[in-house]
Amino acid sequence: MTNRRAALCFLALAGASPVLAQTGPLFTDPAATATARARMEVLHIPSGGVEINGVAYLAAGPGPHPTIVICHGWPGNEKNLDLAQALRRAGWNAITFNYRGAWGSPGNFRFGQNPEDAKAVLAMLRKPEVATKLGIDTSRIVLAGHSMGGWVTGMVASEDQGLAGAILISAANMGALAQMPGDRLEAEAAGNSEALAGTSPAIQVAELREQAATFDLRPRAAGLARQPLLVLTSDDGLKPTTDPLVAAARAAGGRVTEAHQATDHSWSDARIALATRIHEWLKTLPARR
Repeated sequence: MTNRRAALCFLALAGASPVLAQTGPLFTDPAATATARARMEVLHIPSGGVEINGVAYLAAGPGPHPTIVICHGWPGNEKNLDLAQALRRAGWNAITFNYRGAWGSPGNFRFGQNPEDAKAVLAMLRKPEVATKLGIDTSRIVLAGHSMGGWVTGMVASEDQGLAGAILISAANMGALAQMPGDRLEAEAAGNSEALAGTSPAIQVAELREQAATFDLRPRAAGLARQPLLVLTSDDGLKPTTDPLVAAARAAGGRVTEAHQATDHSWSDARIALATRIHEWLKTLPARR
């Protein structure tokens, strides 16, 4: 292949690929000479008598940096690590973690413990010595979650008024999920039990049934209204359970931004759109206090 033909082929591929055409901080690696350089730290977070696993994706440049904590779903096959990496390139620290009994974290998996684990992550990040080590601006911590992680985010953010904002991505309201017909809920649990320890589909169904009222996000709208809220929905059938929460938060005076994307539950063909929507919203949050 001649050099001219090779150049034409490259240009054709670049024109056909939206990824190659992207510019801006989400898609630009930090300079290798940055001080400090981007790095990764493994975290061991005390929660419920054990230490759960976490990873800190730390941004380049002098801190402290705004920080986003990302909660994964049930069971968490999609952990949104590409989102963590993209936001780190844009100057945000990104923290991911695994709940007790999930993906190698010690303990037994229970839905009711998941918000407790997220609270434990936030508590550790706010410790002065940890914030200094990781370069975290504790006045600009945003909590985000996908699927069940969106429920975790809603539960925690409705009580934690120290957050700079909260993001629900294709959120599952676990209280509303408990209203599914028995055979469907059992099938859902059976299909979401991989990489979860100390549990079973029967245990999960029983907990959801028994805690349906406690797990319902809708009564939490007033708490969520006290901070900026981004709600992203997709074509997964969960939007009707999210809409009442959005309406109630707005009625309570909340600053709610809502957007829908025609994609699946995992945003499989809209990952760049997901990162871009979140980044643009994060830029609207107040600067460091």
